[in-house]
Formats: sequence, structure tokens, C-alpha cells
Amino acid sequence: MNPRRAARPAPVLLCVALAVLAALTGCSAGPGRQPATPPARIAEATAAPAPTASRAPVRPLARSLPVRVRVPAAGVDTGPTGPVLELGLAADGTVEVPPVADAERIGWYDKGVTPGQTGPAVLIGHFDTARGPAVLRNVSEAGIGDEITVDRADGTTAVFRVRELEQVDKDAFPTLKVYGDTDRPELRLITCGGELVDGHRPDNIILYADLVATRGA
Repeated sequence: MNPRRAARPAPVLLCVALAVLAALTGCSAGPGRQPATPPARIAEATAAPAPTASRAPVRPLARSLPVRVRVPAAGVDTGPTGPVLELGLAADGTVEVPPVADAERIGWYDKGVTPGQTGPAVLIGHFDTARGPAVLRNVSEAGIGDEITVDRADGTTAVFRVRELEQVDKDAFPTLKVYGDTDRPELRLITCGGELVDGHRPDNIILYADLVATRGA
């Protein structure tokens, strides 16, 4: 997944350095492996967020690590595959991604907020690897209005609703849009996309979601 070089973020509350890029590569099919069916191009169909009904804002949650991610529309439930991974920065300043051996698990970028806090929490998962389809292989089944739920270590669950989907070339990764500060709790779920080119997928698929409910708080 070869994320781009990132500036190390300053230790400022709820702020991720905007130079950090999580353009994911390495989603690929190895020799003799059947690649996952690539998701259809989604950017054109979802360029504008769907209108949402007016509602009172949901109260942000305190910091607590994510332990389980579910995206029912895409058949994702990381419960059986192990806790959510913590992803930081590698020694060369790039954003870490889940190891190939943990392709069925989702990682959380730990230099940012936890899901449910004010700001953009970032989750990262493989679409496929050289070993075959991975945890987000059915990401194209998720759409605007679908739920993403994140169970947290303190026993609460943050419920997000997908507001927008975007498919972009990795060379045009929307850093500010993904990592820029927000005034409410939001979530980004990032994976790879596009047809294989020289064994790799050239795009990123990004789901943007807003906190709409909390449970157990």
C-alpha cells in the first residue's frame, strides 16, 4: 500500500498534520492469484453529498480506542478477525497500513482522533493484496446512507452514516479534505480501487461519514 511520505504531525489536540497522505497502494494480485473484482467507478455518481434531514448534532464522545468495525452493506465485520490495528508513521515518515498478513483487519490512524471524537477519524483497510481479496473487497456495495459502526474500548459504539464516496487517483489524493480539522465527529474509510495496472490499483476509494448516534454512552 506504499503510502506517501508524511510530515510528522505536531502534538496538537484533534489536529492531524495536513501534509500526511494516506494514498494506499500495494492492493495487488500476485502470480497465480485471482484478483478481487474491481469496484465500479464511483466518483461520478457520488460527486455531491446526498441531502440529509435536519437533525440536532450528536454529542461527541471522549477519546477511546476503536476495537471493532462493521459495514453491513459491504459485509464487513472485523470482530472475528481481531481488534482494530493501530497505525502510525513508519520510520521513513510514511503512513503505516495493515500488514499483508492482517489483510482481513482494519487499521486506525493513531495520530488522529478516535472514532466519535470531534474531528476526522481515519480507518484504513486493504481491498486486496498479493494473497487475494481482503477485508474491503466488497466496498462497492456500500453507498450513501449506509451505516458504519465502530465499537470502542470504553464499551460505547459510534454510529456513522456515509455522506459521500469518492474515487481518486493516488497522485491526486485529497489530503486537506480527508485529514483537515472538522467541527463535528466524522469518519473516513480508505482503501484501494481501480483496475490493476502492473499489479497495482491506481486509485483510492474514500468513504466520508458523519456521526449520527452513539450507543452505550
